Amino acid sequence: MEGAEEKKKKIPAVPETLKQKRKNFAELKIKRLKKKFAQKMLRKARRKLIYVKAKHYHKEYRQINFYVPSEPKLAFVIRIRGITGVSRKIQKVLQLLHLRQIFSGTFVKLNKASVNMLRIVEPYIAWGYPNLKSVSELIYKQHIDCSISWEIRNHCMEDLIHEIYTVGKRFKEANNFLWSFKLSSLRGGMKKKTTHFVEGGDAGNREDQINRLIRRMN
Repeated sequence: MEGAEEKKKKIPAVPETLKQKRKNFAELKIKRLKKKFAQKMLRKARRKLIYVKAKHYHKEYRQINFYVPSEPKLAFVIRIRGITGVSRKIQKVLQLLHLRQIFSGTFVKLNKASVNMLRIVEPYIAWGYPNLKSVSELIYKQHIDCSISWEIRNHCMEDLIHEIYTVGKRFKEANNFLWSFKLSSLRGGMKKKTTHFVEGGDAGNREDQINRLIRRMN
C-alpha cells in the first residue's frame, strides 16, 4: 500500500509552461474557427447583397429603356490612329481622354465640353453610345478586385457598372479608377482609318454601332 502511494507521488506533474502552451493553442484554435465562420457569413451576406443590387439595377435599366433620352449621356471612345506629327492640341486632348495608345478605349460623359474635345480628335478616334451589355463586358474583363479597389469595400462590380452606365454622381471617380481599356486590334486591321464612318470609313461617331466594334475588339 505504501509502495503504491510512493509510486503515485513520483509521477511528474505537467509543467506549467506546457499547460500554458496548450491553453494558448486551444484559444488560438477557437479564434481561428470564429474568424473562419465570420468570413463565411460575410461572403454569404455579400453574395446576397450583390444579387439584390443586381436585381434592383436590372429593373432600373428596363425602366430606362422605356424612356430613351433625347441626348445620350455616355460615350465609349477608341483611339484608332497614331499621333506622329500631329499638333500639340490633338496630343493634349487625347491625353486628357486617357487615350495614350492605339486601340485604347475609355468612357466619356457627354456634355458640351467633351463633345467639342471629341470633334477636335475625331479623325483619330472611333466612338459612339455603348449599351449595357458593352459596359458590363468591358468592366468585367478588367478583372477588378472589388474587395480592395475604388473604395468598393462596401460596394460590388454591379455598383461600378451602374455608376458608369447611368452616368451617376460618382461617374468621374469610377471612370478615373477604370482609367482606360486596352483593346485588341481587329483581325485584318482597319482599312479606312482616315475616312469618317458615315462615308464608309472607321473614324468618327458611329452611334450605337460602336457596340459591334467593342464586341470585335474586347
